[in-house]
Amino acid sequence: MISVVIPAYNERENVEPLYRKLKEVLDSLGDEYEILFVDDGSTDGTFEVLRSIAERDRRVKVIKFKRNYGQTAAMYAGFDHAKGDVIITMDADLQNDPEDIPKLLEKIKEGYDIVSGWRKDRKDPLISRKIPSWIANWVISKVTGVALHDYGCTLKAYRSEIAKRYRLYGDMHRFLPALAKRFGARITEIPVNHRPRLYGRSKYGIDRTLRVILDIFLVKFLNEYITKPLYVFGGIGFLMFTAGFLIELYLTFIKIFKGEDIGGRPLLILGVLLILAGIQLISTGIIAELIVRTYYESRGEKPYTIEEKINLD
Repeated sequence: MISVVIPAYNERENVEPLYRKLKEVLDSLGDEYEILFVDDGSTDGTFEVLRSIAERDRRVKVIKFKRNYGQTAAMYAGFDHAKGDVIITMDADLQNDPEDIPKLLEKIKEGYDIVSGWRKDRKDPLISRKIPSWIANWVISKVTGVALHDYGCTLKAYRSEIAKRYRLYGDMHRFLPALAKRFGARITEIPVNHRPRLYGRSKYGIDRTLRVILDIFLVKFLNEYITKPLYVFGGIGFLMFTAGFLIELYLTFIKIFKGEDIGGRPLLILGVLLILAGIQLISTGIIAELIVRTYYESRGEKPYTIEEKINLD
């Protein structure tokens, strides 16, 4: 079964033609399917159009948020309620092409867990959308070790067990392929069509670049250090403590052996601050280690994923 999850925010003109095109493509596949729209607090009558569609077609499901929570929350709700073995995500603005869905599914059948779309010929403004996207994708690929050309493309296919594994917060939906690396997910990318927006206006601008940069650090931490936070906090804390200790050692030397006054030196305050900050970070790392252990033990979870067992119950 295929579930198509579509977050929608003020897309009244787009959801009806999107539904018609989706239905045409999904019917041609011959598989059981559902289309799950998540109305993210629209104020332009989008929900009324979706209600009309759902009344005509029982395979269309609609979730309505009380207010606008953002695309990540809408995606999370869609994953929670999707019943398919494979979950397809796409935008509601008609810029993603439903005709690409069969290509995504073919890659899933080849054994991949996530198939990400790559808007190779992107129909967006160069300065405000394309250039920031190119930079962000390059940085994300280098930091996370999962090389994709287009993290921001919503058109993706996930095996259900991968999509439902995560609790998504903030703007983390775009980082799902990088997060899935932690569990050994097989990830690939294929070029997909991208069409210019015909109705409505984009909900994203250059202002989200800062949020993406901050999220990159979080993804790196979650992938590499979530089970060993002491290595991050303790490592930085140890460097700061060592630097502060050496500064104070130097000041002690010139005070004792050279008789110089050190009471008014800014270096003295800097050394003390570095020592205190180092101790605090090391302590934070130890506390974080205890929290991680409590998390895994209280939930009965393991910090690893087993792909296969042989001759074991």
